[in-house]
Amino acid sequence: MRWSYVQPPWHDLGVTTLFLMVGLPGAGKTTRARQLAEEHGALRLTPDDWMLPLFGETEADGKRDVLEGRMLWLALEAVRLGTSVVVDYGCWSREERSAIRWLAEAEGARFRMVYLPVDEETQRARIAHRRATTPEGTLPITEADIQYGRAHFEAPDASELEGQPEVAGAPSGWAGWREWAAGRWPSFA
Repeated sequence: MRWSYVQPPWHDLGVTTLFLMVGLPGAGKTTRARQLAEEHGALRLTPDDWMLPLFGETEADGKRDVLEGRMLWLALEAVRLGTSVVVDYGCWSREERSAIRWLAEAEGARFRMVYLPVDEETQRARIAHRRATTPEGTLPITEADIQYGRAHFEAPDASELEGQPEVAGAPSGWAGWREWAAGRWPSFA
């Protein structure tokens, strides 16, 4: 019997990619993240899949930041090993997105931001549908949560979406993006 290796369709001649999902709750990030993971043979890291089973709630006194920090550390370990990763955080701030981009590129990975905008009506409808159809796996989102998110989300502008200009230095007061990330996600370091 002869064996042959068939290269998977997602294999991209050694190019490892870190996909970053960006958007508000109900935008379709996790659905698209699952598709990307399947299409590219990538590891998908979605904190929402872990928060309820581990802590029974979405925020759990800062534990989400701790979880995201370890997931980011794991994402960078995976790209170092040549495995593409889909990071499904939402990343509401440009600083978060810039840090993750810088970290991925510092590891030699290609960075792809996947931004999924959503209008308020669609967002509410999707959240209600998700709550009605899969309540056991759905994080509770209140009207106040929706309004808070919409008020604080920094939508990527055209230059950020196009990857231009290159990621600027870390914010004032930080030695670099790695240090900023360790301050933002305490367990990253």
